[in-house]
Amino acid sequence: MIEHVRVVITTPLEEELVSTVAGIDDRLDVVYPADLMAATRYPSDHPFPPLDAPGSAERWESLLDEAEILFDFGPLDLAPTLARRPKLRWIQATSAGVGRFAERIGLLDSDVVVTTASGVHARPLAEFAMLAMLLFGKDTLRLQREQQERHWERHAGEEIRGKVVCVVGLGKIGREVARLAHAFDARVTGVVRETRGRSARELGVDVLGTPDDLDALLADADVVVLATPHTGDTHRLLDARRIALLKPTAIVVNIARGDVVDEPALADALAAGRLRGAALDVFQEEPLPAESPLWGLPNVLVSPHSASTVAAENERIVELFGENLRRYLAGTPLLNVLDKGLLY
Repeated sequence: MIEHVRVVITTPLEEELVSTVAGIDDRLDVVYPADLMAATRYPSDHPFPPLDAPGSAERWESLLDEAEILFDFGPLDLAPTLARRPKLRWIQATSAGVGRFAERIGLLDSDVVVTTASGVHARPLAEFAMLAMLLFGKDTLRLQREQQERHWERHAGEEIRGKVVCVVGLGKIGREVARLAHAFDARVTGVVRETRGRSARELGVDVLGTPDDLDALLADADVVVLATPHTGDTHRLLDARRIALLKPTAIVVNIARGDVVDEPALADALAAGRLRGAALDVFQEEPLPAESPLWGLPNVLVSPHSASTVAAENERIVELFGENLRRYLAGTPLLNVLDKGLLY
């Protein structure tokens, strides 16, 4: 029987949410070293804790050694040591796409369980995809430029209704994109790694395919939404050859990871007018370098990897963490366990 569990919260969290975690069960010993946290830049920010203050490294070493459960990964410089911490059994991440990070810091070959925040960010990311569809359909970027120039010229816009939206990756984010796109009367096609007996109806799309069908689905798409994890199979999934398959009127929305796209090839196609536009929340290098051509293209919306973040994010993550804590104490399966083979 579990009698005592040390939980260390390693990322900034509101006081009332720390209290919420501590109040879940009397067996939890919740530690929140507020003075060791990095300053937040915006609501629900999760910066890695710094180690530059005198004694902070030693204190973190002790905290990580005593923790059975971590809420987030702690200081970046100490992350590669997590797999060998003597008492650590489980890490609850604050983001969904942590597979590559877990791989880099050596957790894949360890017994430490990692659970993700999958689902927490589905709605805001899906709304970003809808924003992109409206942005280009209503020619908003042009309107902004003409407003600055005090230029009046009428034009005809487009509706989302009847557009073909191809969602690559039908996890919780992709399915939410599909749901909202259907609400605007779009036709939605979807791509999953393998169907495994799942139907298009079950996943909320009109047509369901696998990577073998991707070329044909891309050629038919008006909007391509990338919502897939970054794995070996999805690295540069949208490469120069596949970008060339897209209609010149198509737009690309990337809410996955920057490495899912051949970024130079995408920039070239956008600059040459071979694509209508792109709304990008993720990039191969972040922050996006000042010399990137994407900054200056008039048909590109650059978002600083912030489309997933809303003020209520911490509450939603803590709700998920609380459910998982109850499951952990009861010895039942946790939600959102990272598959260390698939990296999601």
